[in-house]
Amino acid sequence: MEYNTLGAVDLGSNSFHLLIGRVVDDQIYPLDSLKETVRLATGITDDKRLDERAQERGIAALRQFSERLAGMPPESVRVVGTNALRVAKNSAEFLRRAEKTLGFPIEVIPGREEARLIYLGVAHSLPMATHNRLVIDIGGGSTEFIIGNRMKPKLMESLYMGCVSFTARYFGDGRIDKKSFKHAELAAREQVQTLAAGFEREGWREAVGSSGTARSIADVLQRNGKSDGRIDAAGIAWLREELISASELKKIAIPGLREDRIPVVAGGVAIMSATFAELDLGRMTVAEGALRQGVLWDLLGRVHHRDIRDVTIEQFARRYHVDGLQAQRVTSFAQALMAQLVHQDTQLEAIEHFLDWGGRLHEVGISIAQGAYHKHSAYILANADMPGFSRQEQAWLSNLVLAQRGKLSKMRPAFDADERLAALAFCLRIAVIFYRSRRTLQLPSLRVSLRGRAFSLHLEPRWLADHSLIAVALDAERSQWASVGFQLTL
Repeated sequence: MEYNTLGAVDLGSNSFHLLIGRVVDDQIYPLDSLKETVRLATGITDDKRLDERAQERGIAALRQFSERLAGMPPESVRVVGTNALRVAKNSAEFLRRAEKTLGFPIEVIPGREEARLIYLGVAHSLPMATHNRLVIDIGGGSTEFIIGNRMKPKLMESLYMGCVSFTARYFGDGRIDKKSFKHAELAAREQVQTLAAGFEREGWREAVGSSGTARSIADVLQRNGKSDGRIDAAGIAWLREELISASELKKIAIPGLREDRIPVVAGGVAIMSATFAELDLGRMTVAEGALRQGVLWDLLGRVHHRDIRDVTIEQFARRYHVDGLQAQRVTSFAQALMAQLVHQDTQLEAIEHFLDWGGRLHEVGISIAQGAYHKHSAYILANADMPGFSRQEQAWLSNLVLAQRGKLSKMRPAFDADERLAALAFCLRIAVIFYRSRRTLQLPSLRVSLRGRAFSLHLEPRWLADHSLIAVALDAERSQWASVGFQLTL
């Protein structure tokens, strides 16, 4: 099914954004947008927990967003969380409340996935160019650096520094002086140094800034006659001195600086100043596109069957030299079993694509070692950079391939958290058992069902008698499923 209206929600560390777009001939035209300054990052305590006040600010913003999104199909809306939700130890607690309020699932995306989506948004907002572009996005809790060409990102990094976190750390008492500014700049330069060499080797012809900090700096410089709408080193130096002259955040009164940016401007300017110095930048243009636009374009690909996640799966299969024929055998059989379960429980339809991905990559770990390869597979899928996948999606994939063989008792917490994962794991385990010989089989007719926490598998006794190794393995499955609170009847 294709959709003519799409929605993107960006739960940033500084602000929450909602963007609604209309799809016409594979193009997206903005229809509506909302922004709420939430500053989740200021609510992260010393022990890395999101305090109640920050959570309430976030819930209040999402309550407004939910009114605008009401009635939109779940597949037409994507909601992503960024650095503050990556860092907070109690983000799961907030996410449960947030999803209930908003009415849509929320994905906490890794830093490099955030960088990929930012680049996608920026690239679609600029004229096409054949040269490399360096994109820098200073957010509330992290800063993303990307070098890309045309629509393709080539290098991506995410650094744990942002305008909210740096302002709180170096200007937390509300005072601004040369010493605190110097400390903030040195800390930022130290982080940028970690990527400078690799980025300089790749090279770029044009530097582009995106999101609130870059746009705010550009607006201030233009309003005060210091630039033509772009950012340059001289303009940043002037703005730095203006902030130091104010001596306190509450005394800042610079024409063109919006009131909502004042509480975080010092940290943002310090990071921008350090980035210009460390990467020897002369000038930076500012793009309209950012993360939320990138989410919309990525979502357009998904609903029009050009999902970047499928591309990632294919790339991983090649990179780890997966046996394609074996993966196809296992995946096809597992999907045939799953089709019967979906027919009985339509709620499983929303997650059956994980079985396709998991089946195609269930043996990626063999590239490390054959012994306990399922554990290696699970580790790779949990920790590798997988463009298009959220943290939660990688965790699902990792748990699915971990469950494909061996003792199931290790899966009890994951199955208890979401019983649908058990249905996927059952189909994959049975398929792995049947194709352990790694050769094509003349399969018998099979019927599978799931009622509550009870699986049943019906197949021809004569066929099973002729395949004793499979029969023994299936018999052993009963005790494995019993160990996680499920019954298996053969």
